[in-house]
Amino acid sequence: MGNWSRGHIAEFVLVGFPTSPPLQCLLFVLFLAIYLLTLLENALIVSTVWLTPSLHRPMYFFLGHLSFLELWYINVTVPRLLGAFLTQERRVSYVGCMTQLYFFVALACTECVLLAVMAYDRYLAICEPLRYPSLMPSSLAIRLAVSSWGSGFLSSMMKLLFISRLSYCGPNVINHFFCDISPLLNLTCSDKEQAELVDFLLALVMILLPLLAVVSSYAAIMAAILRIPTAQGRRKAFSTCASHLAVVVIYYSSTLFTYARPQAMYTFDHNKVISVLYTVIVPFLNPAIYCLRNKEVKDALRKSVLGRCHYPRDVPD
Repeated sequence: MGNWSRGHIAEFVLVGFPTSPPLQCLLFVLFLAIYLLTLLENALIVSTVWLTPSLHRPMYFFLGHLSFLELWYINVTVPRLLGAFLTQERRVSYVGCMTQLYFFVALACTECVLLAVMAYDRYLAICEPLRYPSLMPSSLAIRLAVSSWGSGFLSSMMKLLFISRLSYCGPNVINHFFCDISPLLNLTCSDKEQAELVDFLLALVMILLPLLAVVSSYAAIMAAILRIPTAQGRRKAFSTCASHLAVVVIYYSSTLFTYARPQAMYTFDHNKVISVLYTVIVPFLNPAIYCLRNKEVKDALRKSVLGRCHYPRDVPD
């Protein structure tokens, strides 16, 4: 075990939320309900997008990938959060901790890039509506989706290679409900400057560059919308990207601080609350935002969920 842990520590202790038992039970039930609802929401969107021919377009293709990512994401993080409410201290092996870290960072980075791709797709749809089918064919949409996943998992692997080389001699208590970069960097007993530098540079590449792409896309979108002569036309154009813009604002506002300045995360307990926001609340809100703001998705979901009730089965001759 010592060889695996690169030091004297073979396992880590995750600290939960030190609150009263009644409050812990209440929070456990609350977040369990949110977890189950999030699973249901995203699973419905994924199945609806794949099974509804009218949604087989790049915009909804990316939405399906985002919902699938959210499904994977909450299954990586939320069970750890629920466990933190059940017990104050949980033990995780070195290999298990590194595995948690890898998938958590990979999915977070993938979402950043995917949101930028979706912003670019909205830019083409609004600013180049006549050329949109030729500028965003299905083959390009597939390549962009694959690139989003590949870049996220590759950047996570690079971070993990540097963090796994560090030695951990003690203490082994992580002030968090899952293994994340900053708590691990604060526990190492070896020189961590190189790992911190790599983590910071990759955070800039995987968060700030996609954010710059999002800002540039929406600046061009807003300029194009303002040039539309009628108020109804402007409202219709803005409605096509309002849901994605809301998701971008919620996601980046809750993650930019954590990934751009990871060393601050272990210092204050309130950062665990911030982690709850982007690991639980954001995946829960994303499907609701897209469904409330998008009539096509609402109609497709309504038909897929209630179709059998409203439309009787065909009776064979």
